[in-house]
Amino acid sequence: MGRPFGVPVYVAPSWFLVAALITWVFGGQLDRVLPELGAARYLVSLFFAVAFYASVLVHELAHTVAALRFKLPVRRIQLQFFGGVSEIEKEAETPGREFVLAFVGPLLSLVLAGVFYLAMQPVEPGTVPGVLLAGLMISNLIVAAFNLLPGLPLDGGRMLRAVVWKITGRPMSGTIAAAWVGRALAVCVLIGLPLLTQSGALGSSAEDNVGMDTVMDALLAAILAAIIWTGAGNSLRMARLREHLPDLRARTLTRRAVPVETDTPLSEALRRANDAGARALVVVDAEGTPLSLVREAAIVGVPEHRRPWVAVSGLAQDLTDGMRVSAELAGEDLLDALRATPATEYLVVEETGEIYGVLSAADVERAFVKAMARPS
Repeated sequence: MGRPFGVPVYVAPSWFLVAALITWVFGGQLDRVLPELGAARYLVSLFFAVAFYASVLVHELAHTVAALRFKLPVRRIQLQFFGGVSEIEKEAETPGREFVLAFVGPLLSLVLAGVFYLAMQPVEPGTVPGVLLAGLMISNLIVAAFNLLPGLPLDGGRMLRAVVWKITGRPMSGTIAAAWVGRALAVCVLIGLPLLTQSGALGSSAEDNVGMDTVMDALLAAILAAIIWTGAGNSLRMARLREHLPDLRARTLTRRAVPVETDTPLSEALRRANDAGARALVVVDAEGTPLSLVREAAIVGVPEHRRPWVAVSGLAQDLTDGMRVSAELAGEDLLDALRATPATEYLVVEETGEIYGVLSAADVERAFVKAMARPS
């Protein structure tokens, strides 16, 4: 939909579903407040749905601007069924920054609610502008209050995580605490929201909340609870991933390699590798400059009786700049380098440019799975 501050904004297909739902529900409310509108009430309701999600976009842009201010890359903003999400690729470096990063979203929603409240003052209450402004003020207050609930994946959960992180000195402790509070919150929403609606605590009389309304309330509570519970679990998994990322080091995962010239038969190249205890082949020119990497999958595909007549150059993949990685890379920096240039093998070099070995993407994946299987 656009690139504010250089960050692409996407609208998920589920947004159209919730926009239709808001249009239908708000249109029913308008029929009671402004019956003279007739069918035009649904056009007003659709405008409200779009304006509400514009407010959600402002909320997410607050997170995005704060992340960019802290030099954290933002992949995209996505508007979806229940609000929006800013996909920030890296964690804040300190609990203070994490707290600010989480708090600015609800803060902007509160500011928007105040702006709509001030805009209401000169407007007559029983008019279309008055109803729209009141609806936008209330909806932004609800967005701010809901996001301030202290459980992941909500902003309040991230704020709680930052507080526990500050107290314990361990970001993982903060994540565990906020994630379990988030799961408890999901259970409370699942059980408590229908009960509150039935009791009339949310503004309608208990007698009105029967039949289809009861089913809709239970369904809404179940969807909200599922989203919160799943988000809390995903936050735990992502925290565990980031905790184990430093275990992934190019230097320790690299296979020893032997240099071979372009016309070397595969059988001879494999003999040299076996003698040297190496598990990879690098094709070099007469001066020893690396040209390409012999793919492991290609070697396996050559029958043993044909290997003396197959040159290694026919099984190699030409090196590009992205396929050369530093032996010092580790963690997220290593994964970022591999994601930037997808390949099966990479040439690992020292800072001096000297060949250190060959890094297999399969080895990185196995190490990653093994690290994730270890307890935190």
